[in-house]
Amino acid sequence: MPSLAAPYLVVMAGGIGSRFWPFSRTQHPKQFHDVLGVGKSMLRLTVDRFAGICPPENVFVVTNRDYVDLVHQHLPELAEDQILAEPIGRNTAPCIAYASYRIAQRDPQGVIIVSPADHAVLLEEDFRAVIRQAVDAARNHDILITLGIQPSRPDTGYGYIQFHDEAKGQEVAEGLKKVKTFTEKPNLELAQMFVDSGDFLWNSGLFIWRADVILHAFHHYLSDIAEVFDEGKLMLGTAAETGFIQEAYSRCRNISIDYGVMEKADNVYVLPADFGWSDLGTWDSLHRMGHHDADGNVVDGDAILYDTKECVIKTPSERLVVVQGLEGYIVAEYDNVLLICKRTEEQRVKDFVADVKSKKGQGYN
Repeated sequence: MPSLAAPYLVVMAGGIGSRFWPFSRTQHPKQFHDVLGVGKSMLRLTVDRFAGICPPENVFVVTNRDYVDLVHQHLPELAEDQILAEPIGRNTAPCIAYASYRIAQRDPQGVIIVSPADHAVLLEEDFRAVIRQAVDAARNHDILITLGIQPSRPDTGYGYIQFHDEAKGQEVAEGLKKVKTFTEKPNLELAQMFVDSGDFLWNSGLFIWRADVILHAFHHYLSDIAEVFDEGKLMLGTAAETGFIQEAYSRCRNISIDYGVMEKADNVYVLPADFGWSDLGTWDSLHRMGHHDADGNVVDGDAILYDTKECVIKTPSERLVVVQGLEGYIVAEYDNVLLICKRTEEQRVKDFVADVKSKKGQGYN
């Protein structure tokens, strides 16, 4: 019989988010900021989104050990053992393995939902309905589920999932479609072809599966990582866990769950969804998701604008900013760094960070 316990939530909150510089910094990444200007951090919003689905005691946050105190500040309801501290970043596969092994100790067939900490969802009730549908399917079938977002434009910043035609009888539960291919961020021409075809979805990075199913996948497709965690699984949840994880991560390779498991497994399904989703990874994504004034500007700060259109202005509330004559720019200030950059050139932000690091030292990255 499948476990009927409430599902578990694993929030991945260890990244730096350098494309959101200077707002997102090594010492205070974007998941701990109120990016949308709504009074809550991205991490807090993420956990709150699962209210009524995952009880607080079933929530786990995987983060860099340098951010454990920040997680406690933003999620004070979590116990110490619900915050899983990574000694170093090793991408999403070791992160998910760590959390899945911990959950499997408690509930070997528990349903696990994996979510990044930096996504935005506008239609939260629609989101919860989709999550519940995926949880029911994962509970009753030995499958790996990812949520696919109906694309609204040929975006080159997202990965894409192609699904099989329904006529091939690949559905195991209502709405689920067998995954055919995963494609990393395509060029614009290819992205347009994907959108026009009608059988591609954006890869949301949200996953739902049972603990036993994902651990079986690790053993089959990432046996080196599974071997590491098998050796030390009895230490998880004990005083020896920290030392084991330190050693385990030194042996785990840097690999994503998409590349390591999802692109290889034959039991991967996608659930198409549309709930006002955005991966808030860039300034341009904030412009798309934010509240626009009459001139298409998204403003979070004390700003007076003249002849200014289609800009993102995000500045400290204690500083008055006057902007004149800009169109399609990012004006962002945080912690003694001011960025002024064309929105169409935001992919260069990572280059800016690298240059600042080399010319000005570590204090600004």
